[in-house]
Amino acid sequence: MSTSSPQDFSRQDFSWQDRTVLVTGAEGFIGSTLVDLLLEAGAKVRAFVHYKPYAEKGHLAHLLGDPRVEMLAGDVRDAGRVMDAVEGCDTVFHLAALIGIPYSYDSPGAYVQTNVVGTENIAEACRRHSVRRLVHTSTSEVYGTALTAPISEAHPLQPQSPYSASKIGADMMALSHWHAFELPVTVVRPFNTYGPRQSARAVIPTILAQLHAGAREIKLGSLTPTRDFTYVTDTARGFMALAVADRALGHAVNLGVGREISIGDLAQALIVASGREASVVVDPARLRPSGSEVERLLSDNSRAREFSGWVPEVSLAEGLKLTSAWVAENLHLFAPERYQV
Repeated sequence: MSTSSPQDFSRQDFSWQDRTVLVTGAEGFIGSTLVDLLLEAGAKVRAFVHYKPYAEKGHLAHLLGDPRVEMLAGDVRDAGRVMDAVEGCDTVFHLAALIGIPYSYDSPGAYVQTNVVGTENIAEACRRHSVRRLVHTSTSEVYGTALTAPISEAHPLQPQSPYSASKIGADMMALSHWHAFELPVTVVRPFNTYGPRQSARAVIPTILAQLHAGAREIKLGSLTPTRDFTYVTDTARGFMALAVADRALGHAVNLGVGREISIGDLAQALIVASGREASVVVDPARLRPSGSEVERLLSDNSRAREFSGWVPEVSLAEGLKLTSAWVAENLHLFAPERYQV
């Protein structure tokens, strides 16, 4: 895997050394990877994690007791707790969200509360405490099925699921604070991030878990949609680069590789990466409702390159091999026989 030194994440006149940085959703897939890279760059990280009575810290367990990391349990829906979490922070990376698309069909109200109201709480706290920069996490799902490709930030927003609708609302809430209050905010739109630590609800670990469990038939939903996959360290580096790019203020910025692959072809590539043998079958239970499936996502990442100099470094073939190895080593975390929503 390609690696970068900490100074590659920032302008020549900027250093993360000893800056206090808040990461919401820090125990998750992208959040924990971002925490690791921030620590490598010298930052002090306040990790805002969702409270769990059994004290589970997810992918931050390896950092328990690390003096560079302050673990702070809470919920972004709690404005008071969020206000306390933001106090004293130079930069806030807001990743906490409800993200499962299938579950959003069952509980759309929960997505509004966490994603829209939670983002308002974060933005207001950042305004009150005069943070240097808020980086708010969006998603390529806000674009829906591509009307034009590659998809630039000017592409129409299409709420094809309650999840994507809630993220559109969250993006607008964040950007409204730039226009109304001059809050220094950038909205980052990752395109299908993948890699180690991703949960079974996403397509790549779903396929790999089935393969490494010995399945001879890989059960998937629709095979025709295309996606633009970005390796998780590239996405996290993009967050850090845009956090110090003044040209990105008040803008949404895509983070994607700029290449697409169909889910069917992806499955074949994963079979090769895993060294297993299997065929692919369509499972009706995994199909999205009619009109909700996003058929094509392909990013135009020119704004990210122009604003921050960010470029993806990890190829899809390399990233799939790394992810396959991680899933094989952590198969106990998955239930390959069960469809995760």
